[in-house]
Amino acid sequence: MPVYNLCIKIIKKNIPTLLIYIIVFLGVSILVSSTAANQQKAGNEFISNKSNIAFISEEDSPLIEGLKDELSKVANFIDIPDQKDALQDALFFRRVVYILRVPEGFTQKFMTGEEIYLEKTMLPDSASNAYIDLSVDKYLNTAKIYMEHMDNITQEGLVAYLSANLSEEAAVTVLPAQTNTDLYNIAYSYNYMAYSLSSVLILGMSAIMLAFNNRDLKNRMACSPISETKSNLQFILASLSFAGVTWLIQIIACFILDMNSVMTPNTVFFIINSLVFTVCATSMGFLFGSIVKGSGAISAVTNVVVLGSCFISGVFVPTELLGKTTLKIASFIPTYWFVSANNQIAQLSQFDLFHIKPVISNIAIILCFALAFFSLSLVIRKNKRYS
Repeated sequence: MPVYNLCIKIIKKNIPTLLIYIIVFLGVSILVSSTAANQQKAGNEFISNKSNIAFISEEDSPLIEGLKDELSKVANFIDIPDQKDALQDALFFRRVVYILRVPEGFTQKFMTGEEIYLEKTMLPDSASNAYIDLSVDKYLNTAKIYMEHMDNITQEGLVAYLSANLSEEAAVTVLPAQTNTDLYNIAYSYNYMAYSLSSVLILGMSAIMLAFNNRDLKNRMACSPISETKSNLQFILASLSFAGVTWLIQIIACFILDMNSVMTPNTVFFIINSLVFTVCATSMGFLFGSIVKGSGAISAVTNVVVLGSCFISGVFVPTELLGKTTLKIASFIPTYWFVSANNQIAQLSQFDLFHIKPVISNIAIILCFALAFFSLSLVIRKNKRYS
């Protein structure tokens, strides 16, 4: 099998270059998997953190002391001089995120039902401000309810009722999610496979095609006793061997990164999707090899095409962060449908025809791209043969 052996020799010659992309894939996959695992662990734990605030009161009363005690559940009180510059500096340097001021006469007007406001200054970009506002509103609104239904209630009595009422807590049980978070993590690895798989297959196939496009080699093959049919069959066998080994290496890497998800039905669809994309990437390499004339141009074209398609298709940047126009452009690239299918596979929990139909549609589109690339390359080679 001289043609087959020649193809294998060409691949072996380019192994150092091809290994770079596989190593990058493995490194990125390990990094993404470990990061996702840490995020998942952090996301399953809730830790209540107190915010630093400055509480400035221009009067002392049991009602204000009760408010301060209630705020102490969600805030740490930082002593800051009641000076404009000092307060502004504290906010600017994030010593505090919230300044609450109780004006003089607040308690008397509040107890008599008059309209009175607290003064607050806060950082606009701090999410913890909402917890402070909720605590203040809950305390004062509950106090108003007691005052409306209990005549002549004293401050001390009101604070006692508030303390007993607001100290009650409801037990909350967080039910486990029905979706498998591990599948989302492994989907990242399969998405990144688009970069390494495309790069390796396009570079490898283009190198083979570039060698076979050499005029001297063509003349030698034309004079050889091997028929054109056998030559083409050996070439196809070599291409399939190269694509299969490349695909198998990266599939095994994905299995190793997440052994728990190997036996799930989702993994079967991940494998089918990646296998079809492998065929598509191989046909892309066949097309580029038919067009490009120099080895230097192959690397340049591969980097531009593969990196560009990965950036706009959701491999490097999640599709949720990409604009509609970008996604419309990406829909003309097989990588987009590969990533879309992986994301849909990760969400599958039922495997009837209704739920898997979108996945099958995306895989079919990738297969259509493969046929289009292969057909176009045949047309180009035929035109070159008769030109």
